[in-house]
Formats: sequence, C-alpha cells, structure tokens
Amino acid sequence: MDMTLPAPISTYLAAHREHDTTTAIAAFAADATVTDEGRTHEGVDQIRAWMEKSSGEFTYTTSFVSASRDDAGGWDVVQHLEGDFPGGEVDLHFRFALEGDRIARLVIEP
Repeated sequence: MDMTLPAPISTYLAAHREHDTTTAIAAFAADATVTDEGRTHEGVDQIRAWMEKSSGEFTYTTSFVSASRDDAGGWDVVQHLEGDFPGGEVDLHFRFALEGDRIARLVIEP
C-alpha cells in the first residue's frame, strides 16, 4: 500500500535517520510523550535528552518497511534498523499519534 505520511512524521523520520535532533524535536508538540525501551519521556526537554542519548549509544542505519493507519487515526511505521547494537538488526514499530501538525505521542517497540 502506497501511503503518504503526514508532514510531522516524515520530518521526524528523516531527521531521526540523519541524527538531526533540532529538526526532529520540532516535529513534536510541547507536551508530547515518547515511550522507548519501556521508558516514557514527557515534554520536549526530556524527548531532546532521549534523542541525544540514543543517537550516541550505537551506530545504525534505518530503512522504511511499511506504514499503516489505525482505527483511531494514528500511524504505525515499521523501520528496519541495522547496526552495532545487541542483536545487530531489528524491525521496530514507530506508533505515532498526532495533534494538529505535531506529534503528540510516539511509542517505539518491536
């Protein structure tokens, strides 16, 4: 299925791939939350700290696998990551909820 992702999601994914924290954080609402590895980061300051920490931990590449909308209007984007993290490769679901033209919630999980 060929889907055009909403601008905030496309912006975040491209910036994430390039490790561009400034552009990535601009895609989020001020009170957004990100849940990754079982931890929730609330607000742009915590999200920025999470991005900076996670971008420096491992070296990896990402590639788009698929995208779909859920019944509640959210988006599930599957990304394939390969790198020097434990296991070396994984497909991750990036589950987005939008509020207007910003990301309100992002949950990253296998």
